[in-house]
Amino acid sequence: MIALLGNLSRDVLPGQAARPGGAPYHGARALRHLRIPAEIHARCAVADRASLYAPLVHLGTPARYVPGTATAGFEFSYDGDERRMRVTSVGDTWRATDLPALDGSVRWVHVAPLLRSDFPAETLARLARGRRILFDGQGLVRVPRVGDLELDDAYDPAVLRHVWALKLADEEAAVLGDLHALQVREVLVTHGSRGVTLYVDGRVEEVAAFPVDGDPTGAGDAFCVGYAAARDAGHPPLSAARRAVALVAEVLAGE
Repeated sequence: MIALLGNLSRDVLPGQAARPGGAPYHGARALRHLRIPAEIHARCAVADRASLYAPLVHLGTPARYVPGTATAGFEFSYDGDERRMRVTSVGDTWRATDLPALDGSVRWVHVAPLLRSDFPAETLARLARGRRILFDGQGLVRVPRVGDLELDDAYDPAVLRHVWALKLADEEAAVLGDLHALQVREVLVTHGSRGVTLYVDGRVEEVAAFPVDGDPTGAGDAFCVGYAAARDAGHPPLSAARRAVALVAEVLAGE
């Protein structure tokens, strides 16, 4: 069984109304395509629960609302695989005392920060007890400040002590530099329509993507859900990455 924890966000694309975002929502979109046991724990301000959490619940995966005081917000647009983002608001920080009780059968947890302030090291330490964490590298490099999205490498190295697998987008990997120096067992770098590079056990493996026309929002979250689910089912990293890529194509092709 897998679990997913993260902040919901209010996302705005050019010419469109605000819509739910964040890994809890997009992960739930992906889980509709998988017949696996899973649970989602999602957070936003209480005032935004109806507009952001309710649509997540309607996607069908068992979910729990974690009350918050702030809701993350983003404005973004795409030019092919290139994404431009602006932070309009910063969401809550998950302290160890904020963590919900997870089902005892959960073995993999996808921790899905939107910004570096979302999940500090002490929170990951609590989550990692008896479980493996797949961490989205946004939580290492995204500066938690309103304005044009900034990336830097001023993260707390203690965070990675509790991470089993790390997912990075191209631009995040570029900020971090030598990925082998991170000393994370499994590192996955997503390249949008160009596929994924897997770093594990001193080897580098390439996985091709399935070209799909459509809105790529949520592709990284779908990949993480697919990878965690496959690893939880016993697949080795390369096989899990291939299954995750296939899931992304299925999700982006349409609900």
